[in-house]
Amino acid sequence: MIDINGHISAIKREVSTALVDGKESVIVQVRRTYGAEPEDVWDALTDPDRLRRWFLPVTGDLRLGGTFQTEGNAGGTIRQCEPPRVLVVTWGSDTSVVRLDLSPASDGTVLHLRHSVPMEFAQSGAGSLFVGPGWDSAVMTLAEYLAGTGPADPAVFIASDEVQTFTKDSLQAWTKVVESSGTATDDELAQAMEVALPHWAPA
Repeated sequence: MIDINGHISAIKREVSTALVDGKESVIVQVRRTYGAEPEDVWDALTDPDRLRRWFLPVTGDLRLGGTFQTEGNAGGTIRQCEPPRVLVVTWGSDTSVVRLDLSPASDGTVLHLRHSVPMEFAQSGAGSLFVGPGWDSAVMTLAEYLAGTGPADPAVFIASDEVQTFTKDSLQAWTKVVESSGTATDDELAQAMEVALPHWAPA
């Protein structure tokens, strides 16, 4: 069993808008602290053998400038790679960019994930409901893996009833963040929630 409330509260979320490469974009940010050294967290994030144990199988030319593909999910290009601190990749398209920053903390390592999505795709800050819960699930599963309590099969774990419950709670948390950010109208948020809920938690 996972500590759903503990995982939900351990994640710090933020939604904003900004110009990225000259395009108005929605910025989804996630922060979480792990009780492991930066080198260990970095290795779990970048080593294909470890990635498949908590995230997804990944293939490709895994070096700066190379391309990658996650199984059943997005692929992209590795734009920046500075072990064990910074990793920047495109995610699904050249204008969807994910940046991971690792920094040491007194109790381990802080992971700061920043995903920028062009406004033409996100439509408003409510578009974060299609991005944020997925990253919440990823950082939660990484926490379980680093603690030695990770799932035997990540795909089965993500589809489990308890992770479905976690994802519903995550979606509610992101809704509150969007409301506070002022980046979407009530109607935009309600419409996004109507579509996002069955997408993330179909059970």
